[in-house]
Amino acid sequence: MNKIIATGKTIQEAIENGLKELGVDRDQIETNVLEIPQKGFFGLFGNREAKVQIILKDNIEETAKKFLEQILNKMKIQANIKTKLCEDVLRIEIEGNNMGILIGRRGETLDAIQYLVSLAINKNRDGYVRVILDTENYREKRQQTLQQLADRLARKVEKTGKSITLEPMNPYERRIIHTYLQDHPKVRTYSEGEDPYRKVVLSLKK
Repeated sequence: MNKIIATGKTIQEAIENGLKELGVDRDQIETNVLEIPQKGFFGLFGNREAKVQIILKDNIEETAKKFLEQILNKMKIQANIKTKLCEDVLRIEIEGNNMGILIGRRGETLDAIQYLVSLAINKNRDGYVRVILDTENYREKRQQTLQQLADRLARKVEKTGKSITLEPMNPYERRIIHTYLQDHPKVRTYSEGEDPYRKVVLSLKK
């Protein structure tokens, strides 16, 4: 929903009603007055409210930056935010000191913030934009760690013939392991359990 029709006793009231409905700030919209308010006979009969078209600006990067700045301020973190939108993927890099608190245990805090940013920028949008939030190159480092783990465990499954169940992982990390081992000649992977306790299992192909 990128645009709505809002009404009010005055044009300003109509705009404010539209802002509340969309849940955005004034600088995030454009307006088009469709009808001006008019009083009826004796100010009682035939009154007509103002009618304004509210158009949501599609500035995804700015929306993401402002939302992130609010989160970082609450966390008392000073950092620079860089964004790059490519088709339907928004990549965000946060640069600053002591980013460990932003990453959290195994990236849990970073994933949570990434999820919140995704909700913020996709609100009232017709198309979905995927968000990839990173700091200190954590995503690539974590991917390399998981791939090395997958290599080591796949060799163990081959050697022992026994299945191995990993600790619970989020969907992003599970996907890394599944993708990395999908063409393995002897070992297959699958997931079992329910989120947030869903786990990857490695076993021999039958």
